[in-house]
Amino acid sequence: MKGVKLMTDEQLLEELLQEEKELQFVSFSNETALRIGMEIIDRAKVEGKSITIDIRIGEQQVFHYACPGTSADNDAWTERKARIVDRFGRSSYYMEIELRAAGKTIADRYFLDPSRYAPFNGAFPIRVRRAGVIGSVVVSGLPGDQDHKLVTAVLRQVIDASAVQ
Repeated sequence: MKGVKLMTDEQLLEELLQEEKELQFVSFSNETALRIGMEIIDRAKVEGKSITIDIRIGEQQVFHYACPGTSADNDAWTERKARIVDRFGRSSYYMEIELRAAGKTIADRYFLDPSRYAPFNGAFPIRVRRAGVIGSVVVSGLPGDQDHKLVTAVLRQVIDASAVQ
């Protein structure tokens, strides 16, 4: 594939860490969660994607929506991915790549049950400046790294819009 530059796992991990540093909120509320959730839904509808969205502040689910074409399996995936953010304070994509680079599974490296923890892309930490990780935004249903890319694109848009206001 001419013109396509492939990243090493180490380069991708560095890029994902940088993304987590950049995508931080000054403040975050249930209204912010609603805005993010609705924007993700709007994008999914325009693109004809079937996804499940889950947004949590602490242990409270403050937004959840399942597009037509999803199932309870997607709900379970969002829960398992959210547990990764809760446990490690990192995106589930970061943990996916970190484990892949180490040649380990979540059970091998951290002794965690893979039926409860899913280190696969799609869950991103809600980080508030001077407060740390307060929750997660999770998408399930897209192939490859597309869950992660959808979440981060919307977070970037919402954070940029709030900086302008």
